[in-house]
Amino acid sequence: MPELSRFYGIVIKMYYNDHNPPHFHAEYGSSQMVVDVNTLAVIGGRLPPRAMGLVMEWASQHQGKLQDAWQNSRNMEPLDQIDPLA
Repeated sequence: MPELSRFYGIVIKMYYNDHNPPHFHAEYGSSQMVVDVNTLAVIGGRLPPRAMGLVMEWASQHQGKLQDAWQNSRNMEPLDQIDPLA
């Protein structure tokens, strides 16, 4: 699964040609969650509260790039790296 970004120990990934709805995977230690790209709702899993807040802040800053990445993944095209949370 291609890695889109990494910050503060959090890894953001997206599978190629994954199922709908458009989403990304966030991993922090042994915890994982899945976030809808369009609504930024958590649709699976759970991260510790601080990590979850950082992921949501990052996702809101890069929602357009995440939507582009989803389209590229559906078309089996390369995924661009997305800047980490600063």
